[in-house]
Amino acid sequence: MGVSPGPLCLGAALSGLCSFVLLAAAVATDYWYLLRVDLAPGNRSSSSSSSSSAWDAQQQQLDSHSGLWRLCEGQNACIPLIDPFGAESWQVPASLQHLICMHRAFVVLLPLSLILIVFGWICGIIGSLVRSTCLLQFTGCYFLMGALLTLSGISIYICYSGAAFTETVRMFDQERFEHVHITFGWSLALAWLSFGTEGLAGFLLLLAARQLHLKLDAHSVAI
Repeated sequence: MGVSPGPLCLGAALSGLCSFVLLAAAVATDYWYLLRVDLAPGNRSSSSSSSSSAWDAQQQQLDSHSGLWRLCEGQNACIPLIDPFGAESWQVPASLQHLICMHRAFVVLLPLSLILIVFGWICGIIGSLVRSTCLLQFTGCYFLMGALLTLSGISIYICYSGAAFTETVRMFDQERFEHVHITFGWSLALAWLSFGTEGLAGFLLLLAARQLHLKLDAHSVAI
């Protein structure tokens, strides 16, 4: 008969809760995209310790990191990104409107996925309490669709970041970006983990629905 539905539902509840916490932390933090400026690394290695400290301080001023809503440059306070739904977004040149469209997409999809996890978690708890195979199946599919929504938001953000950097390089001299290194930060990693745990919750709920259905059939046959 396999694993009983109870532990599967419990595992799904814990996975759904982890998915919510991870995605909430990812959306709220500003380490999705990291930009590091390496100032003449060869010259700095041969300089004195005091000069090296000055280089490091200057580099920290040039480094930046950003999230879905804000950009943080060096030691300065974070500033909000352009509002993709505000009036200023329509003043962006037509050649850059595709960036605004992608920005609108992921700032809607990721918070929406966060809200859907809450409703899915509630439905899963109710389905496990009333032992309803239909509700468990629906909630399992619901979580899998939510995971696809999260994946879509993450994918659009990655495409947006690459396109934005390409447009920036095109607008300015290529030589300015020779010592610029870009990476994705731990906020994006949290979003990936949320996608995985959300999909796991959906899979466990579908498996619980199947096990519950087999158990009810066996009980009816015994009667």
